[in-house]
Amino acid sequence: MKTYRMQRHMGNLGRTLILLFFLLLVIMPMYWMAVTSFKTNAEIINAQQITYYPHEVTSENFVQLFQLYDYRQMLLNSLIVSVSTGLCITMLAILGGYGLARYTFRGKDMMLLFFLVTQMIPGILVIIPLYVIFSKLGMINTRLSLFFFYLISNLPFCVITMRSFFERIPYTLEEAAYVDGCSKMKSLVRIVLPVMFPGIVAVFVFAFIGAWNELIAGTIFINTSNLWTVPVGLKSLIGKYDVKWGVLMAGGVCALLPTAIMFAFMQKFVVEGLTAGAVKE
Repeated sequence: MKTYRMQRHMGNLGRTLILLFFLLLVIMPMYWMAVTSFKTNAEIINAQQITYYPHEVTSENFVQLFQLYDYRQMLLNSLIVSVSTGLCITMLAILGGYGLARYTFRGKDMMLLFFLVTQMIPGILVIIPLYVIFSKLGMINTRLSLFFFYLISNLPFCVITMRSFFERIPYTLEEAAYVDGCSKMKSLVRIVLPVMFPGIVAVFVFAFIGAWNELIAGTIFINTSNLWTVPVGLKSLIGKYDVKWGVLMAGGVCALLPTAIMFAFMQKFVVEGLTAGAVKE
């Protein structure tokens, strides 16, 4: 009995140590970014002595970020593109997922296969054809080009994910609503969507993060600095002969805050949504 308890405690201790190790792998880069953003430039580039906390706390990097590099406009551009993309993808995914889950039609399996195949294609391969199309339509150097690229990139996965959420909801709920006089759209809005609210939040968060963190399309489709998104603006701080590490880390901290705040308020719904859509009963 004692041997069994000892083995169980050792197993729990081993799992805890492994989890702590991976937790440190996640936390340490964010900690280093945060402390570097409050260091002076002299302390950052001092190769003789590595400091694990700022000896002289300064907000100079944040001041330069907003005054010299117009970071406020970059945040606004990213928010406009990411929020609009997230909302549009969520609405389209609801309609597409509902149709794939509740209806049977010719070509349904091929459509699902096509959606899955698109996830295997690197996004960089479609940027050049899209650049030619957007150029002919006069959409280069506009937020609209980024909106359509993020929409095309994230919509197939979100539709498949939303379909799995709908399939977990018994159709008898909608049938009961039909008996009570609800139309199909009214039953969807009043009965089904409130039940699968965590799944809707999970899809929105996925679409938002996909647009918020994207760099390559923003670099190719946008030419002027007043339309730069946050990743493109941070990339501009990496020069050929010099890297403004303090300002770059300050920008990283500011870029992390919106997503961190969103996850803080939506974490419960995101976890429920992802786990609900992971298994089909």
